[in-house]
Amino acid sequence: MSNTPLMPMATAVWLVENTTLTFKQIADFCNLHEVEIQGIADGEVAKGIVGYNPIISGQLTREEIELSSKDDNRPLNIKTYDVEINASEKKIKRYVPLSKKQDKPDSALWLIRHHTILKDSQIAKLVGITKNSVVAIRNKSYWNYNNLNPKDPVAMGLFSQKDLIEATEKAERRIKREKREKEKAKQVG
Repeated sequence: MSNTPLMPMATAVWLVENTTLTFKQIADFCNLHEVEIQGIADGEVAKGIVGYNPIISGQLTREEIELSSKDDNRPLNIKTYDVEINASEKKIKRYVPLSKKQDKPDSALWLIRHHTILKDSQIAKLVGITKNSVVAIRNKSYWNYNNLNPKDPVAMGLFSQKDLIEATEKAERRIKREKREKEKAKQVG
């Protein structure tokens, strides 16, 4: 496994907004260029990217950030052992407590806004609601739409970061395939 955090750009956004680390420390940790980090701080790069907290995901500790904040020359060290993704992991339907069931439509709204390439069926599958509910939320005709508050489903524990990455990669492959098919249709027609 590489020593780059999950979602490096979103992690960099969070580190810029929530720590006193130097641009170089953040750039080295996120495997990005220092100029990109400067751009994030200036609001020119990563517009619309929601910061991803590396402490919640177990990639960094608060202590690690504090040690590097006190010493500009000390690099941040990623905690790799907590982030190992087991390839043989079985898909298990997890019980979702009633208190979290109301968060599902909020999470669907968050996915609709932040991951526009996901199909309604993918969002429904990830969040665990019906496709009709996702369509209604997207069309703003959901029965409780005015009370929805977009919430990051990974941060809330509805599904894992790995599930979200797999879904977006699948959506990207679908879009590339559709583009190729359109190109072929243009050449034939």
